[in-house]
Amino acid sequence: MFWGIVFFTLGNILAFFQFNAQFIWPWFKDKPLLTNAIFAIPMGMCFWYAVKHIVGETGLLWTSKLVGFGVSNVIFALLAYLFMKESMFTYKTMTCMLLAGAILMIQFSWPNPN
Repeated sequence: MFWGIVFFTLGNILAFFQFNAQFIWPWFKDKPLLTNAIFAIPMGMCFWYAVKHIVGETGLLWTSKLVGFGVSNVIFALLAYLFMKESMFTYKTMTCMLLAGAILMIQFSWPNPN
């Protein structure tokens, strides 16, 4: 499970920059092909290995989907704040973050049905 989370974390960091570099650094604004060339392959590899490790550990695709969802929300919130100064401390966003945290806790604490 540890390596799956590490790869989901790296993949989501790369995904954040692939989609949002255009807003962070003006140089990337009109370079979608270059941005995708830089970030897409390593991002895809990270997600591939993340799913491989999570499914290998749990035997369930759903666990990889839900762990990936929870990790992506945490990473996005941190990077949106650090690079765009967008606070996650609104009622709506904090509610979503709590729900994402609950999803992660359920995946980590409940036994697998297999």
